[in-house]
Amino acid sequence: MSFNWSEYLDLAQQLAGKASISATQESRLRSAISRAYYAAFIQARNRLRDGDSLSIPLDRTHQYVITKFKNSPETLRQSIGKDLSRLRVNRNRGDYDDTVPKLPELTRRSLKLAAQVISNLQRL
Repeated sequence: MSFNWSEYLDLAQQLAGKASISATQESRLRSAISRAYYAAFIQARNRLRDGDSLSIPLDRTHQYVITKFKNSPETLRQSIGKDLSRLRVNRNRGDYDDTVPKLPELTRRSLKLAAQVISNLQRL
């Protein structure tokens, strides 16, 4: 069955404390995948910007950050880039696909990957 995209509004209202009904589990899981990606991505972007003094372009920012890490000669940075790439694929599935098979499993994997990326960024 296709996702009812208006459920994101229900979730947004719940998060803002203005909900009259509770958001569905599917909308929460999809949002969790997205938030996990952005938690890791923004920290990676900020690492390049603040730690490596790189100017981050506004165009194709996500691909730029992922590529910078993936193309690094350092194994840890390459791992961060690969994990960010996987997270982005997961996020795109949750944000754009009408149906996402095995959504709870995908959510668990995304949360684990995001935590791994953040931990690896702290090790740099």
